[in-house]
Amino acid sequence: MIIRDYLEKDWARICEIHDSARLDELRGASLESAFLPLEVAAENEDLFEYEILIAEQNDQVVGFIAYDKEEIAWLYVDPTTYRSGIGKALVKAVIGSPARIFSIEVLKGNNAALAFYKSLGFIETGMASGQMPGNEKYEVTVHELNNNKEPNRLLNK
Repeated sequence: MIIRDYLEKDWARICEIHDSARLDELRGASLESAFLPLEVAAENEDLFEYEILIAEQNDQVVGFIAYDKEEIAWLYVDPTTYRSGIGKALVKAVIGSPARIFSIEVLKGNNAALAFYKSLGFIETGMASGQMPGNEKYEVTVHELNNNKEPNRLLNK
């Protein structure tokens, strides 16, 4: 597997990946009606304001992650490759050294994603409710997590 920077030529494939995996994510939270295709969500949620990495296997894009200095905002893997280490490789590529702290929000009901991040050392720091980013007509509740081993460290920024 290769982890590399996003290229414009990846757009159609990450749309396919996002759209199928996002439906799985929303299904777990009983929010299927909140689905927006990546062509819409990318603009609504400023996807291209983030750094984007691509996972490629056998010359095929199989996942992507988008992040900034503090947050992993997007992580989607082709559903046909779930549980094959692609998501883990993308997260590890972003986190790098243990000193880097990242936060992530996981929709309440998306138990697979919650277990995934916890398996990578993320700890749950709370719950939050509000409007769904990019589709504000929906109320959501999320688990807030970070990879900080010292929970109070984030509060002292």
